[in-house]
Amino acid sequence: MMDVRDTAGVIAPPPLVALGAVILGVLLDWLMPAYLLSAVLTRNGRIVISVLLIAAGLALALAGRGTFVRSGTNVNPFKPSSVLVTTGIFAYVRNPMYVGLGCLVAGIGVALASDWTLVMLVGAALLIHFGVVKREERYLEAKFGAAYRSYMSTVPRYGLPF
Repeated sequence: MMDVRDTAGVIAPPPLVALGAVILGVLLDWLMPAYLLSAVLTRNGRIVISVLLIAAGLALALAGRGTFVRSGTNVNPFKPSSVLVTTGIFAYVRNPMYVGLGCLVAGIGVALASDWTLVMLVGAALLIHFGVVKREERYLEAKFGAAYRSYMSTVPRYGLPF
């Protein structure tokens, strides 16, 4: 049986949060269309932007997952972290899989000209930040101590220097 104390206690699986943002956004577009994206961007422009966002999202998420697997720690946030991963993509961004999910949702929203999906992405990002990332940070700091604090001080949370 798994020791629930040796987990971050995240409130929801991040991929499910991202999927919820897409589904809710598409539903709201159907109920109350805004047409902003289709008015601002041409179809070809939306295709280019969405392909870039989806490709970046997949690259980040897969690089993060692959680094976790190679390091021998759990990808699933409901399972214990066995190793502090600071190599690969994690040398540049502490949460590449979550940034990747955000890019994927944005890319899908742009591809579908779904204004509401981009609005729902804001809510999903806040839910992941406060309900997943902040909890994981507390857990990792308690588990790995000074090593994690040092890592936090040198590598940005979302790849941006703020």
